[in-house]
Amino acid sequence: MLKEKLENLEFRGFPEPTENLPHGDMPGDKIRIDETHVRKAEKIFPVLLEELKALGTERAVISVFGGSGVGKSEIASLLAYYLNECGIGTYVMSGDNYPFRIPLYNDAERLSIFRANGLKGLISSGQYNEEVQKELSALWETEKDPDPKLSEEYPWLKSYQEAGRKALKGYLGTRLEQDYDEVNAILQAFRDGKNSIYFKRMGRSEEARWYDSVDLTETDVLILEWTHGGNVNINGIDIPVLLNSTPEETRAHRRLRARDGKTDSDFTTMVLEIEQEELTERAKYAKIILSKSGEFMSPEDF
Repeated sequence: MLKEKLENLEFRGFPEPTENLPHGDMPGDKIRIDETHVRKAEKIFPVLLEELKALGTERAVISVFGGSGVGKSEIASLLAYYLNECGIGTYVMSGDNYPFRIPLYNDAERLSIFRANGLKGLISSGQYNEEVQKELSALWETEKDPDPKLSEEYPWLKSYQEAGRKALKGYLGTRLEQDYDEVNAILQAFRDGKNSIYFKRMGRSEEARWYDSVDLTETDVLILEWTHGGNVNINGIDIPVLLNSTPEETRAHRRLRARDGKTDSDFTTMVLEIEQEELTERAKYAKIILSKSGEFMSPEDF
């Protein structure tokens, strides 16, 4: 079906975005389309069409991934809109529905891992004592313990931060945090031609978990939009699309979208930096890479 539609496709220009754009299926998620998103989506779309044509498959899975807040949701929505307008049925799946814990508990788990292993690092380095614990407790209260600049004032803090960061890196985006098996099962069912699939929904409270049965009878393309959409644990992505940005740029975008109440915290900065390390590693597998400024990049640019 997809192959035939692409062969007969006559692209006649980009339609104006409407208020009812298709968007990711995470409950309560907000998208704000601006001219920057439109410009980037319009640049990606013709290349994406050529990649889809080269596949020669009846269904295709696209991943739009990048740093938190880089604009994945907005650009995935626009790409889905353009595909639908061309007669290619498209569904947008939000990977943010697939961590094991709701955001509140997952944020707490991340911080707990960092602090618990930071303490172990102090013990291992021989720098732990009662005075250090008092100073560290004060830093915990102000949430300044991840701030690297404070290591000049507290020389022991470097060992604490290094050990905590290493442990945090072993959690973020791994199978300990994200349910890749469930994501892979959905992608495989779609590729196998299943026309009704249960998609998970996860809100911001413990009771806000459920599944919706989605009719995919007329769906040719599934777009997975997710920070971890390029992760090594995901199977079945036909066209990985990476939106590149720096941690500083993604933090600014998160602030606009009000993704959390601690966008500017030192801990959030650390999380974004670790995420960027994963993205840089996975860039070599992306078929399309677009910079924050809207220019195409090659894997070698990383």
